[in-house]
Amino acid sequence: MKLATLKNDTRDGQLVVVSRDLQRCVVVDHLASTLQRALDDWQKVEGPLQEISQALNAGQLTHTLPFVEDNCASPLPRAFQWADGSAYVNHVQLVRRARGAELPESFWTDPLMYQGGSDSFLGPHEPIPLVDPQWGLDFEAEVAVVTDDVPMGITAEQAGQYIRLVMLVNDVSLRGLIPNELAKGFGFFQSKPSSAFSPVAVTPDELNDAWDGAKLSLPLLSTYNGRLFGCPNAGVDMTFDFPQLIAHAAKSRPLCSGTIIGSGTVSNKQGTEYGSSIGEGGVGYSCIAELRMIETIRDGQPCTAFMQVGDTIKLEMLDHQGNSVFGRIEQTVIESGR
Repeated sequence: MKLATLKNDTRDGQLVVVSRDLQRCVVVDHLASTLQRALDDWQKVEGPLQEISQALNAGQLTHTLPFVEDNCASPLPRAFQWADGSAYVNHVQLVRRARGAELPESFWTDPLMYQGGSDSFLGPHEPIPLVDPQWGLDFEAEVAVVTDDVPMGITAEQAGQYIRLVMLVNDVSLRGLIPNELAKGFGFFQSKPSSAFSPVAVTPDELNDAWDGAKLSLPLLSTYNGRLFGCPNAGVDMTFDFPQLIAHAAKSRPLCSGTIIGSGTVSNKQGTEYGSSIGEGGVGYSCIAELRMIETIRDGQPCTAFMQVGDTIKLEMLDHQGNSVFGRIEQTVIESGR
């Protein structure tokens, strides 16, 4: 089934079940008013929600509403926890190589992860405010999962059973602020503003054979200023799958229902030393920084600018029949009024 959150006069919005074709939706207040409430009561409400989804897709419901993505908040407008991994080590390797640093061997066996701000996510069609162009605004196209309650110390072999939903994310980054923050040795904070998630979150069964219980094997499309910028396959070159990321996050503490775990920037090696752009016949990139790193390695310096006021980014994933799975993250950069 597909679930979304419509904006209303509350912080957490209104939960709706959405049709597979993203055309109609139905309010399910009698089961759960918000997605977080549904996740907290998942064992009780999953079956009834699935029945509503089946009836909606069969055209058997009369009390439906048009589904309008512009009216959506992120599926969880705020979350108890948002932890983002860096599962595509190819991306990390390029970043470190561009600055002349060796990749520690442990990066291939122990995931990178940071805890992001989860109190104010952007809606999937809300603008990205930019305070200062020198901060180096970048998009990052990723896949994320939402978990049930996860016990502390869970193994990767056990962790997959706690995945409840899958969605897309634009993990907005301020590249110009990252070096000074990391130099302090205490991680990201100012350099990671509010992220945006896809209009709908879907249960794994909705993904059919594209989901193997650990990875989502479909291309993630990034369209930057109207041109296709990247279409790497999210199931390719993923060094750490989602059960491994969940187990990493839960090593020393339990995770509560509604925890969001991100994959990090989707990145494919593409069979070449540096990868290649769409124009060069490759699958392109899921963030501007990766292209800039390749330019630095190849040419000695980057030439592609980060995002500016007026720039647009659209993130989407299509199934094997060309249908949108999660709807679109579609955002425009605006000047922040502070």
